[in-house]
Amino acid sequence: MVSPILLPAAVLVVWSLVMLLWLAATRLPALSKAGVSLGSAVGSRGADLEGVIPDVVNWKSHNYTHLMEQPTIFYAAVFILVLAGADGGINPALAWAYTILRILHSIVQATWNRVAVRFSLFLIASAALFAMTVNAVRATM
Repeated sequence: MVSPILLPAAVLVVWSLVMLLWLAATRLPALSKAGVSLGSAVGSRGADLEGVIPDVVNWKSHNYTHLMEQPTIFYAAVFILVLAGADGGINPALAWAYTILRILHSIVQATWNRVAVRFSLFLIASAALFAMTVNAVRATM
């Protein structure tokens, strides 16, 4: 039987790939418009594009980077909970809360980018992740 806590983790993986596609779909035309040639670029990083392409385009990249940071702890917590047999109870709800809040965070950051709203979503998502992590530690003791 597949654990119900794996679905929110899989959804967040899919969302991360959606953000990657959104990033590419907005960044590549912006690079072309700014006269940046990928063929001649050497040793560049995404951060080098700050001030070169519009902020609203860079916001997608910023969010994609964020999705490669804290959610790695989420994935680890999910798998620890599954392996420890503690993937029931409140943990699926916490995993869904984390996933939904991170998707909302992405949408806010990629479009409107109001820091107060982003930060509130981040804090609430982090609280869900913290609770999952505490539960993972308890399950492995």
